[in-house]
Amino acid sequence: MGREERKAKLKKFRQDRKLWYRNLKRVLKLKIKRPRFVFFGKQPETKSVVLSNHVGAYGPLTLEIYAQFPLRMWGTHHMNTSFKELWRYQTQIYYHQKKGWNIHLARLFCLLASPLTYMFYKGLRLISTYQDHRFKITLRESMEVLNNNENIVIFPEDSNQGYLDEMTHFYNGFVMLCEVCFKRNMDLSIYTSYLRQKDNVVLFSAPVLYSELKEKVSSREEIANYLLNQCNALGKVDLKEITDDQFS
Repeated sequence: MGREERKAKLKKFRQDRKLWYRNLKRVLKLKIKRPRFVFFGKQPETKSVVLSNHVGAYGPLTLEIYAQFPLRMWGTHHMNTSFKELWRYQTQIYYHQKKGWNIHLARLFCLLASPLTYMFYKGLRLISTYQDHRFKITLRESMEVLNNNENIVIFPEDSNQGYLDEMTHFYNGFVMLCEVCFKRNMDLSIYTSYLRQKDNVVLFSAPVLYSELKEKVSSREEIANYLLNQCNALGKVDLKEITDDQFS
């Protein structure tokens, strides 16, 4: 398939979002430029889990606007519960702790930013995640999404020290989702993906079935570390070695 044919095909796809939200994404395209995508296997189609680095807001924004496969994203419930919860999370955790902003500047900025962010995440149809017994809600909604032939995008990196080019730890909640699905005869394909912001390139690994991972490593933490290393490796790929046919 030639480059022009690929471009024509890409234009036909759009996420299942409301009209007002699709219009909002058109505005966001003025800031978030279309990246080049590199797939070392096939592109995600249905019933897959994609593990990606975050790069602040750029990771979610880039995939939501430009990914050419149906997706729903995991995100902390603070972003999706109420405006008050979102404002507190953005000021104290996101901008102050993770990005190192002065707390007073963060509070002032979020008076403007939080209403827009709240609207964005509502339109995104975010799947809320929790760190307590409510995580079962996350699993239930994710199962419904996968049974609807969509894909789940998860940003599992530990960002307590900020968003690093080389990530140091993956939280393993996504392994619980894969295990629950596996027990229900749904063997999920797992991809890792890495946004290299300076090059404006998103790289995707070849998919691996959860059942294959279970044969290589046993515990949830080992699976998370295996995929963390795979994701970090994508960030070190020499783009000069990638052929034109691998770009889309």
